[in-house]
Amino acid sequence: MPKMQSNANDGKRKRKEHEKELQKLQVELCYLQDWIKAAGARVIVVFEGRDAAGKGGTIKAIAERVSPRVFRVTALPAPSDRQKTQMFIQRYVEHFPAAGEIVIFDRSWYNRAGVERVMGFVSEKEAERFLATCPEIEKYITDAGIILIKFWLEVGPDEQERRFHARINDPLRQWKLSPMDLESYQRWYDYSRAQDMMLKATDTDHAPWHIVRSDDKRRARLNCISRMLELIPYKKTSRPKVKLPRRSTKGRYDDQASLRGRNFVSEKF
Repeated sequence: MPKMQSNANDGKRKRKEHEKELQKLQVELCYLQDWIKAAGARVIVVFEGRDAAGKGGTIKAIAERVSPRVFRVTALPAPSDRQKTQMFIQRYVEHFPAAGEIVIFDRSWYNRAGVERVMGFVSEKEAERFLATCPEIEKYITDAGIILIKFWLEVGPDEQERRFHARINDPLRQWKLSPMDLESYQRWYDYSRAQDMMLKATDTDHAPWHIVRSDDKRRARLNCISRMLELIPYKKTSRPKVKLPRRSTKGRYDDQASLRGRNFVSEKF
C-alpha cells in the first residue's frame, strides 16, 4: 500500500494534494476488491461519530471507484414498529456480507448506545444491556471469520457548529440537516458521556475502535482509508490480460437511421 505524505502540522490539506493521495488509495481499494472476490472474504466496516463528523463523505470516498456489488453501503432508516420488537441487532444482521463482499454501515447497532440512549428512545436498562452483550455478539461475528472494523470519527464542537451553519445556509446541504441533528447539537456533553461509556464497554481486543480526528475532513478520509487497508490482509491478485475483440459486421445496417423521429432529449449543454 502506498504511504501518504505526512503533513501533521501544516493545517488543512489542499484539494489538489488530497485528490492525488486519494487516487493512490482508491487504486489500492480496487486491488482490495479483487482480493475480496478471489478469497471469498467477508468484511464489515462500521462508521460511527457525531452528526456532521464526516461519515458520509468518507464512505463516498471509499465507495466511488469500486463496485457496489462488492462494497455495499448500508444506511438503515429508523426502525419500523415491527423492528422495534426485534432483537436490537437483528435488522443489521440481515445486511451482513456473504463471501466476496464488504458491507459498510453508515451508523450501525451502536445507535443503541448513542442516539437512542441520549434521546430516551430506550431505557437506561436497555442501553446497559446492549453494552454488556455487544462485545459477545461481536466475538461471534469475528469467530465466524468476518473481519470487523469499527471507526469513530471525532469532530470538535467548533467544527461541528461550522458545518451545521454551512448546512443551514447552503441549499445543496440542507437535506443533511434534520430535527434530530438540531436536538443532538444541544446535547454535546450528553453524547460525550454516552461515547465514553460505549468505548469503555466495547473497545475490545477482537473488535477495537479506531478513532479518526475529522476536523479536517480531507485528512480524515485519507487516514481512515489508509488504516482500513492496513487492517485487511489483502494481496494484489493477478488479472488476465484483456484484449478487445473485433466487432462483427455481420448484418450491418444504418442503425442511426432507425432512430430518426424518436424523442431525443434537447441538447442544452
